[in-house]
Amino acid sequence: MLDESRQYDGLQRGIHAAFKRDTMSAVTMTEPEQLRHPRRVAAIDCGTNSIRLLIADVERDDTGSVRMRDITRLMRIVRLGYNVDKTGRLDPDAIERTLEAVREYAELIKRHNVDSVRFVATSASRDAQNRDVFVDGVRELLNVEPEVVPGEEEAALSFAGAMSALDSQARRPALVVDIGGGSTELVIGTTGVEQAISLNMGSVRVTERFFAHCDSEQGIDPQAEAEATRWIDEQLDRAASVIDFGAVGTLVGVAGTVTTIAAQALGLDRYMPERIHGAVFTMDEGERAIRFMIDQPVDVKAALGFMPKGREDVIAGGALIWSRICARVVACTRPLGTIDRWVTSEHDILDGIALSQVKE
Repeated sequence: MLDESRQYDGLQRGIHAAFKRDTMSAVTMTEPEQLRHPRRVAAIDCGTNSIRLLIADVERDDTGSVRMRDITRLMRIVRLGYNVDKTGRLDPDAIERTLEAVREYAELIKRHNVDSVRFVATSASRDAQNRDVFVDGVRELLNVEPEVVPGEEEAALSFAGAMSALDSQARRPALVVDIGGGSTELVIGTTGVEQAISLNMGSVRVTERFFAHCDSEQGIDPQAEAEATRWIDEQLDRAASVIDFGAVGTLVGVAGTVTTIAAQALGLDRYMPERIHGAVFTMDEGERAIRFMIDQPVDVKAALGFMPKGREDVIAGGALIWSRICARVVACTRPLGTIDRWVTSEHDILDGIALSQVKE
């Protein structure tokens, strides 16, 4: 993890590389007839647990606003970061699983006549000693240079994507939280990134460190949960040197952990992004869904209609991270009474990667 001075310097570079400050809040998700001269882009986000593809038409109008229309979104859970926290290396089988998904994405990119492609690899690839083996495989399949981005740029991309679809009436500044498999990004901003940090904690990392010995036919062992909670709180203590949790006006959760918790809180029987996006939950509503993910056996979670195969065994780790972040924000904003609920966004780093390909 970066020290605070490097976090700040790197953040400034990440902000520029990810998305211009003055355009972050000027994005419209639109219908095809509203796009006059779109550029078709492909964005790939390769994380510790999943690899995702977005193909979209985007354009910048005369006012500088950006319009985007989704063509397709796909996710494959490949667990690229399997055991990276323990071994420091990418597992050969995990590499092959991920490259198989890249092959599928390459076919779709060709079929849709994409103008440009950006492939961003995050936590697992940053941490792995043998990441070049994976990067070479991606380069061969896509004929683009995969970018293993630093945590601060990952944070800026997540913020750009989330803010592109946040209600303009939402109280600012917003804290955007992206809980991945290997890292968690926390970003505060009003119209642009103001504070950000990338923490080396994620759903897979917590699971492998603290829950590996837990009986899958039971919920998470209370002692293991207590040990994980202490560790997560220590990471948030470090984050507090960069992130002003007390200044948060709106708490926004993005990516698979939070959207899955949202699906449980909504009582969905299948994954419905149109219901999940923009859904607002009280802290109590969210905590009930979080406790379900921590306390229920893996097979019960696997049977949920909205649970992607491959997330059921790590969702407890991600849910605990989200619980502790919510608790931290509530405690820090209590003097002002500003935060008693959170909102979910289906737009995240994947959208940020797509938007970063729009010409200025």
